Amino acid sequence: MDFRSNLNKVLSEGKFAVTAEIGPPKGSDANVIIKKAENLIGCADAFNITDNQTAVVRLSSLSGCSILLKMNLEPIMQISCRDRNRIALQSDVLGASAIGVRNILFITGDHQLFGNHPDAKGVYDLDSIQLIQIVKNMRDEGIFQSGDRIISGNPEIYIGGVANPFADPFNYRVDRLEKKIDAGSDFIQTQSVFNLDKFNIWMDEVRSRGLDTKVHILAGITPLKSIKMTERMKFNVPGVDIPDHIYDKMKKAEDPKKEGYNIAYDLICEVKKIKGVHGIHITALFWEEIISKLVKETGLYPRPI
Repeated sequence: MDFRSNLNKVLSEGKFAVTAEIGPPKGSDANVIIKKAENLIGCADAFNITDNQTAVVRLSSLSGCSILLKMNLEPIMQISCRDRNRIALQSDVLGASAIGVRNILFITGDHQLFGNHPDAKGVYDLDSIQLIQIVKNMRDEGIFQSGDRIISGNPEIYIGGVANPFADPFNYRVDRLEKKIDAGSDFIQTQSVFNLDKFNIWMDEVRSRGLDTKVHILAGITPLKSIKMTERMKFNVPGVDIPDHIYDKMKKAEDPKKEGYNIAYDLICEVKKIKGVHGIHITALFWEEIISKLVKETGLYPRPI
């Protein structure tokens, strides 16, 4: 069987996948990505390059993916609807496919008011569900959103989307996931999992609808680095649900980094047991050096070749 990407192959063969995020720099120094990636070689099946996350200007996702490809590492390009209209979005998909990017994660994007250019005009010509459907049609049918045919080369893309099992209104979270699956998502990366009880409720509904057999779900894991980071995520980041017992552990910890690592370790061990979860996505938020230790000590190393 032919696979579009290594990530596609790992998930399709029923292996527990690992993806990891590499945050681009607020500048043009390629060595920032190179150094982070060198520390992660062999620890993940593919690596997300974010697209101006939190609406802060950074080195572009496409450029970051190009750097990884030169290192023989598989990228997951992120594309946000916030900054581009449908012409530019479709063009970027074609461009990414042309240079060898085979995984793309489509997101609506954080609102520009939360970033370092709050006066910027948000585009939001499409939302992520609409864009996923458009890219699926480009790939499978060879047509643009306008109805025009693609002349030379459909984009061979493994299509990703995101899901937040914790955002309000909670009752609509699985409905939104199902829409992304129907639109064409091949894999889903979730918001960071801290509240296992709520995540299990979400997964119960996912399984009851049979959605875990239609898409590959990777649970988000974020190691907490400090009490300041914990409080920011708990009180200021919409859609993140850090239970009080985890918050209390971080507040009382003599070594917050060690405690944050232990919490992430335990969460990975628990998530691995949940039926319908096909992998994890580690977002270390500029603490990438901890990823290899987590992967190795939770029994997820070595990765499939």
